[in-house]
Amino acid sequence: MLEKIFKLQKNKTNVKTELVAGLTTFVTMAYILAVNPTILSETGMNPDAVFVATALAAGVSTILMSLIANLPFALAPGLGLNAYVTYEVCGAMGIPWQVALVAVLIEAGVFLVLTLTNVTTFLFEAIPKDLVKGLTVGIGLFIAFIGFQKGKVVVASEDTLVKIVDFNDNFYTDGISAILCLVGVIVIGIFYTRKVRGSILIGVGVSWGLGMLAQVAGLYKVGEGYPSVIPTKFIFDDFASFTDSFGACFDLGFSNVNIIDIVTIVFSLLFVDLFNVMGSLLGCTANTSMLDENGKLPAMKRALIADSLGNAFGAICGTSTTTVYVESSAGINEGGRTGLSTCVTGLLFLVSLVIGPIFIAIPGFAVAPALIFVGFLMAMNVVDIDFKNPSESMPAYLCFICMPILYSISDGIGVGVVSYVVINLIAGKYKKIKPLMYILAGIFVLKFALF
Repeated sequence: MLEKIFKLQKNKTNVKTELVAGLTTFVTMAYILAVNPTILSETGMNPDAVFVATALAAGVSTILMSLIANLPFALAPGLGLNAYVTYEVCGAMGIPWQVALVAVLIEAGVFLVLTLTNVTTFLFEAIPKDLVKGLTVGIGLFIAFIGFQKGKVVVASEDTLVKIVDFNDNFYTDGISAILCLVGVIVIGIFYTRKVRGSILIGVGVSWGLGMLAQVAGLYKVGEGYPSVIPTKFIFDDFASFTDSFGACFDLGFSNVNIIDIVTIVFSLLFVDLFNVMGSLLGCTANTSMLDENGKLPAMKRALIADSLGNAFGAICGTSTTTVYVESSAGINEGGRTGLSTCVTGLLFLVSLVIGPIFIAIPGFAVAPALIFVGFLMAMNVVDIDFKNPSESMPAYLCFICMPILYSISDGIGVGVVSYVVINLIAGKYKKIKPLMYILAGIFVLKFALF
């Protein structure tokens, strides 16, 4: 039955590999169950309601991806997009969170229409190959940077923006977290070098296990911003709170909201969502058997349909934009090639509704090694960029270097697209620029100028 549904042999995989891949992806994404409620609660939303909405949105949308596209991509409320809704839409603009969810639902509908009319497909096909490789490298550097942050190896600095953690001043919090993170990275590297399946999952487990021992021994101090890594509660029981946010996106009370603001919010969400999905799908599948002979993802359109439907479902549940996660690359690098691994991830998110406190207890320093290592695997694509051709490699370089620096996948893509058009146009190589690249460059210029 599984063979018939997911075509395992055709995709050169098996049930065991897919199960491990699905579990690995879930473990690297489980942090969103804790992070999303924390961020969105600042809009006035009930954090328990957001937790339920997050788990439901991630579980159902990921299963939709499994059944519609048969691809190993998991979805969940996107980091960055939730911050945009919280701090800009509801904060700076003063838009009620209910209206923000309306905008998310509208954006999902527009995304679906663009996909069904093949506009999104044209966007994918217009991007030059070296720029796509630069995009892949950029995503790798970006998620590695996130990993170093989550692992407390890198901390904020007033002088240099970021710096390595001070192991002396904050040893029992940031210091021990950084050590456990780096131990996890080394463990993953050792097992990966030895070609052991599940190396990423092993690394996460070792870091978490050592973290629990460190807490018991008093080497890891629990406090504000440093929660217990040992689960103290195993069952989530506040499902009644879900009614606080479910269906709020159908509240069309625009009487006190400027329609121009709504249009601006929808456009911003659409723009970021579109290029985040594009970057994740292209970046995570680079150099895998999932691509055809032309370097394209055959099930791209179905994946985008699943993404838009999942986004709409998430808005109805009561959370910000649901989108494809780059952490899916963790499962893909463990051998995940079909929707079976995605189905496993989705089911685990649904199970987390009941045993959520266990997964919420997985500390950032245990998830971080997976992100750092996957970033390394994706960054290896830099060797395939044709650096002998500066008109192709310079935009690719700007694309991948700007993603971690600007802390944005979509902005990194924008810099790459705009620089590609400008460099080749002025250098007299305008004939190789596809018409859609001019349109994309113009849109990105407007985005940078207005948003």
